[in-house]
Amino acid sequence: MGHLLWLGRCWLRRTLAESTLDPLPFRRWFSGYGPKRLRADLRAALSVSLLDLPQGMAYAALAGLPLQAGTMCSAVSGIVGSLFSSSRYTVLGPTNATAFMVFSFFSAQPQLERAGMMPLLVFMVGTLLLFGAFLRVAELAQYISRTVVVAYVTGASLLIITSQLAVIMDVSMTVVLEDGTTFQRRTLPGILMHLCTHLLESHWQSLAVAATTAVIYAVLRHLRPRWPVLALSLIFSSLLAALAAKLGMEIATYADARFGIMDLLPAFPDFVSPRFFSDFSHLFGLAVALAFLATLENASMSKTLASVTGHRVDPNQDMFSLGVTNLACAYLSGMPSSGSLTRSALNYQAGARTPVAAFFNGVFCLAGALLLGRLVGYLPRASLAVLIICVAVSLINRRHIRVCLSATGSDALVFLTTLAATLMVPLHVAIFTGVGVSVMLYLRKASQPRLVEYEFNQEGDLAEAGGNGTRQNPAVSIVHVEGELFFGAADLFRTQIQRTCADPNLRVIILRLKNARHLDATCVLALEDLVRLLRKEGRELLISGVMKDVHRVLRDSGLVEVIGRENIFPASTANPNLATRNALKRAQTLLGTTEADVKIFFDPSKKKHP
Repeated sequence: MGHLLWLGRCWLRRTLAESTLDPLPFRRWFSGYGPKRLRADLRAALSVSLLDLPQGMAYAALAGLPLQAGTMCSAVSGIVGSLFSSSRYTVLGPTNATAFMVFSFFSAQPQLERAGMMPLLVFMVGTLLLFGAFLRVAELAQYISRTVVVAYVTGASLLIITSQLAVIMDVSMTVVLEDGTTFQRRTLPGILMHLCTHLLESHWQSLAVAATTAVIYAVLRHLRPRWPVLALSLIFSSLLAALAAKLGMEIATYADARFGIMDLLPAFPDFVSPRFFSDFSHLFGLAVALAFLATLENASMSKTLASVTGHRVDPNQDMFSLGVTNLACAYLSGMPSSGSLTRSALNYQAGARTPVAAFFNGVFCLAGALLLGRLVGYLPRASLAVLIICVAVSLINRRHIRVCLSATGSDALVFLTTLAATLMVPLHVAIFTGVGVSVMLYLRKASQPRLVEYEFNQEGDLAEAGGNGTRQNPAVSIVHVEGELFFGAADLFRTQIQRTCADPNLRVIILRLKNARHLDATCVLALEDLVRLLRKEGRELLISGVMKDVHRVLRDSGLVEVIGRENIFPASTANPNLATRNALKRAQTLLGTTEADVKIFFDPSKKKHP
């Protein structure tokens, strides 16, 4: 036990020593900071906050949380996140994907107390992000297929649209069964079926408010696209709804929403509760999915803006910023924070110069949350639902969908599988389903090393064979392997070598690994089984062209002693074919002859066709 603790301390010290994380990166932004930059950052912050406030409330409503959770998440994320981010234009806060993931999870488990468990959930997300930043996990985000992200965002947008249609119709999504139990519709087919069967129960007042809001939004967006269209649409629709209420119409609003000082603070994470471990086990999968999604969103957003501006970003520093922000939100907001592509893009377009703009945006959001007070109570639910749908529709990129479906068959399969999972299962399961399918398809491609027919030509050089690969009375077979030799290729090794060994005249197999890469334990064990099987039958295996990384694996695993050092021939950079020649000489020695018929193995399925 003491030895393990010592190893753990050594690993932690080495990790911290190698870490490139800057605990106070905001110091760089104040170098040369002057009135010109300040004015630009203030203008950008004001523009972003006018979008951030209504979006924060919309995402809180989408997640099934009090509206103040969204506004406080925007405020805390803007103030805290700007202090630790490496990107100049990053705006952190609630996003549609994370909000709907929360909604999807708790809708599937209605017995869980959503608002009470949120602080612990956000704390877990922040802790996972901090650990991931120290372990440089953010660098692995580049290996996640973009197809998965496009399909996930598309599916989540469709779910958002259909779920908000129920709000517009003022139809409850709760289904009461004959035995008195209830459940929530949460899949796309279930929601659509429920809406169709309850279409006649729609409230025309709510539909009228939604239609009016949609018209206001479309007109403002067409005439004044640079104005804060979302905020203005909410203000105008709220005024019209208040006027309609004076005339005796019943308009569903957020009259129960309160924005007092004490109402803005959530309950702190309770680590001493008897239910702590039970809540932790329930929330762990969701916390991992949210941390993964937040990292993916933030990395995608920051790299997109960096490619436009030419600024360098550090994904691990941004992950660290996300972690600190979510820890702050656990105590001051109660809603998970991520990187917002729309607000970050607006921040850049509005002329932000430094992360100070995101800091002022947080300050403005906090002031707005405190000053709104009871005014939020006049906000029509249908109006906010329409604006959520408008945001969701804008996230469906038809060109990206077309590229994913037409690029390759694997991309199309990954897209359709991820999209179906997003529409049919909880989102925290769907995103891992898509990643799992994309990884499996990649491994399937990578686990098929290319087998090429080789032989010595008349000049004495090892070259690709031009014939059909058949030889009479073969005694030696050269198996040339190109590609990955990790665990996925083990079965192919076994199958092809067994096919070669079916020749009763074969005495020696030369395995040429000059262009083989990434040998792992599974293939090492397969090679060991092959060596023992061949020797039991009086045959021998030789390995030629071994590169340094492959030889290191053979040595560390003990396979060098099993095969025999005299049967392994390292690659020569000066003469690439020298190792194979030496292996042939060794084969002649084993055969007791100075000349051997040589059979070059090849896979007929890889044969070239004109």
